[in-house]
Amino acid sequence: MSTSARPFDLIATDLDGTLLRSDHTVSERTQRALAAATAAGALHIVVTGRSASWTRPTLDAIGYTGLAVCGQGAQVYDAGAHKELTSVTLDRALAQVALAKIEAELGPLFVAVGQDGLDGEVLTGPGYQVAVGDPVTVADPADFWQRPITRLFLQHPSLGDDELAQAAREIAGQLVDVVVSGPQFVEVLPLGLSKATGLALAAARLGVTRDRTIAFGDMPNDLPMFRWSACGVAMANAHPALLTAADEVTLSNDEDGVAAVVERLFPQV
Repeated sequence: MSTSARPFDLIATDLDGTLLRSDHTVSERTQRALAAATAAGALHIVVTGRSASWTRPTLDAIGYTGLAVCGQGAQVYDAGAHKELTSVTLDRALAQVALAKIEAELGPLFVAVGQDGLDGEVLTGPGYQVAVGDPVTVADPADFWQRPITRLFLQHPSLGDDELAQAAREIAGQLVDVVVSGPQFVEVLPLGLSKATGLALAAARLGVTRDRTIAFGDMPNDLPMFRWSACGVAMANAHPALLTAADEVTLSNDEDGVAAVVERLFPQV
């Protein structure tokens, strides 16, 4: 199929809550739909908030070997070669200043950090709750700052995710960016970093332009990716902010919402 005949050249999908079902698998239907799209000449790219080290086992499990944008855009990762192509880190001194400002206004927070690199781990401090991944708990918060990091994770004893993110943005928004990427995942990022910046870098490597890209997502951290792409498709299970901003709303991740759209755009023959 020629470029002019294809509706899109690049299909960008978030992982959790989007491409993956609740059991963390990709359905056979979705695999067939994406295979039909790639057979027609389109490319599929994963764009996830997970770090590359956290993403790798899932990509290996689904047989994904292309480029992946990881860490909220901080890393462009070659899954087939297991190689980090680009990396953006959060200045640790700046992160500590931003955290101190936020805690001065909101009180003590539960904190975790994501380390840079393919061997980077998530370090969690006392009280921080995480239901996914395999974090390392540290007793001394000073351990957070011993090696380069990509972001902070914040939780508050009483504020919800949206409330915490909005407050943190108002307090420290001139120093860092703050996004909600999932339940109990409020992330502090380098200023200006987003899934869109990582996707733009990856698309340039692939020779694809934004006007030929369709993006799928479910959380507020997908908003920049939607704005960058020609079309943004929200899952039925998406955060209200994404449902409002989307060009289209599809079925939920557990109902193969990605496949429902891709099948329409790239009919299987």
